Amino acid sequence: MKENNVKKIITGLLFSVLVASLLGCVTPSGEIKPEQKIATKALWESDGAVDKIVVVSDIHLGVDDSFSEDVENRALFMEFLQRVEITSDIRELVIAGDFLDEWYLPLSYAKYKDSSSLYRQVIKTNQMVIDQLNDLMDTGIKVVYVVGNHDMTLDKDILSQAMPKLIQAYDAKGLGAYVTGDRNEIVIEHGHRYDVFSAPDTVTNRELCQNDDTLFPPGYFFARIATSWIMQGKPPIKKNYPVVTAIPDPKTNPDQYGAYLYYRVLETQFLKITPIELFEDPVFDLNIGGFNDKYSLKDFYPAQQEDKTISSPVLFKDFQRSWDERQEINQIQVKNSFIQAVSGTFDSNYFFNQAKAQYLENPQQNIDVVVFGHTHVPVFQKLDNDKYYVNDGTWIDHNNIIPSATRTFAVITTGNTDQAALYKYMEDGSLQDLSVTANK
Repeated sequence: MKENNVKKIITGLLFSVLVASLLGCVTPSGEIKPEQKIATKALWESDGAVDKIVVVSDIHLGVDDSFSEDVENRALFMEFLQRVEITSDIRELVIAGDFLDEWYLPLSYAKYKDSSSLYRQVIKTNQMVIDQLNDLMDTGIKVVYVVGNHDMTLDKDILSQAMPKLIQAYDAKGLGAYVTGDRNEIVIEHGHRYDVFSAPDTVTNRELCQNDDTLFPPGYFFARIATSWIMQGKPPIKKNYPVVTAIPDPKTNPDQYGAYLYYRVLETQFLKITPIELFEDPVFDLNIGGFNDKYSLKDFYPAQQEDKTISSPVLFKDFQRSWDERQEINQIQVKNSFIQAVSGTFDSNYFFNQAKAQYLENPQQNIDVVVFGHTHVPVFQKLDNDKYYVNDGTWIDHNNIIPSATRTFAVITTGNTDQAALYKYMEDGSLQDLSVTANK
């Protein structure tokens, strides 16, 4: 692949999941006031049949309102949940990952020594949302949680204690897929299973940490740095990180070409993300998720090593070589190459193609509707055979990729033949139909 083709791939970073699901924006702190009015209007008029499944994801409830991504939209999310409760044809609400946020934390977050304690504080900070979900379940609506990448270490017991009636869908460590519908024809995942930067990684740092509990992938480390940079006011500091100039041949040396593409991803991001911390500063002080040491950005950043190979020196060393084993552990049915996966991270159609490969066009599956989240990019695709792929988008306050696309959700009507739709919840409570325009 020539350099100009590589540039085309890298240009796709405008749609990158890394930016979409990791960066966000810091917004002014807000509060849900106890006297908030109770919604009395259903989302839509019902026709009598209780056949609708509502899917939301990427709520990103945070631990501290001074930097969390859910502050401005939290009251509207509460209102939305109240209206779900009184819409008589809704049978299920599925939260498809990134419900509670462990990744969007500045490096200076001193209290972060225990994931369980952090999640409990997130719940406490957002207790009114939790209470509203419990009220919703008390009416008989089933609420299901499917794990995402930003909450992949969340212990089941923590959510069970907060929401005893909640159903939790897991199928592997840090992953889950929920199958539902009258004919078990609908599958709902977060989507990070197929993302090399966000899928659980118990493999790459196994030797470094002497355990296989190192669940965090590179996306976690990038998110911590990016959050700090945002909290610092986005300083435009000139950085002189290592530069790899020679492009390996993808045909004769796919291993090193994959390593080069991984390098290009981080290089492109760190040209924009310029925190005040120095390259050698041990900014990652971790005793969570299988890690128990201090690491610098230099430890994390790919460069050409003394043996002429491209790799980070410590964290995620030879990252491209672990993808096959990670796919096996993470129960990916139809596997792809590291080059395909790392290139696909930049492509908004990659997850649509994964939905087709894993489910919609897989002869081993009988799935008519696939719903993903993760990318923060709402997408609606109807295939010629009356099957659907929907990405339900996000509820964060400000979406960097598509600024107008927040407070979005999917609605699946199950039956002999399914129907799917994609909506945006407007500030005045009206619904904007995105089913035609979301993927334009």
